[in-house]
Amino acid sequence: MNDKFDYLVFIGRFQPFHLAHLQTIRIALKQSRNIILALGSAQNERNIKNPFTVDEREQMILSNFSAEDQQRIKFVPVIDVYNDEKWQKLVKSLVAEITLPSDRIGLIGHFKDDSSYYLKFFPEWEMVELDSLHGSMSATPVREAYYRGEIIESAFPAGTSEFLHKFKETPIYLQLQHKFLTQDKSNLE
Repeated sequence: MNDKFDYLVFIGRFQPFHLAHLQTIRIALKQSRNIILALGSAQNERNIKNPFTVDEREQMILSNFSAEDQQRIKFVPVIDVYNDEKWQKLVKSLVAEITLPSDRIGLIGHFKDDSSYYLKFFPEWEMVELDSLHGSMSATPVREAYYRGEIIESAFPAGTSEFLHKFKETPIYLQLQHKFLTQDKSNLE
């Protein structure tokens, strides 16, 4: 293990957690003693863009790692505040609750498109910029396929796939699927 960082912060919604997310965390665990996953859109209400709760996402993510690695993965729930400055302060304060002032903190991520602009909000954290992983995978198309009843097994690690199969049997999935199939698709990104 390389101890360049005490903590690497990885920000995402993980709706759902796919192979590119898994690869990013594995890279982070090689470069840092611990990783902090800032789980975005952590408010309680579910919608078709954010179908899984914070607890469900934590369970989904951890199911893909060994017990040893699970101990090194920390979570902070980040609610949507719709103001970049407030959001940035919120993320920093949540990370500060876990870390010490002397800790070496970095940020890991990939500038995939305009939605990745937030990665520039933390200049005090060294950036570990990744190239595109696992074919520039995005959660949006696999989530849309999921609502059509398909689980794209090649997109997910085993723990996520198992979680998605179980979740598909719940009334919540059926409600979300119905909303997806009957609503305007222009706001799903």
